[in-house]
Amino acid sequence: MLSPSDSLKNTQAKMREYIANGSRLGWLINRKRSEVEIYRPGKPVEVVQFSQSLSGEDVLPGFTLNLQGI
Repeated sequence: MLSPSDSLKNTQAKMREYIANGSRLGWLINRKRSEVEIYRPGKPVEVVQFSQSLSGEDVLPGFTLNLQGI
């Protein structure tokens, strides 16, 4: 989750680094913009609005994060 003191640009770079180092799924939750950037290896970053929920996909099967409470 992006905190008020975090730089969006620096945090996005960290997310790309995590994926490059083997993470299979990353969520960058940005409360100011009410959106989430979803990072996956070999795919472009997907941006979704808080009106949706996030799936753990094949990394966390059956896990769902409801964004409405954030």
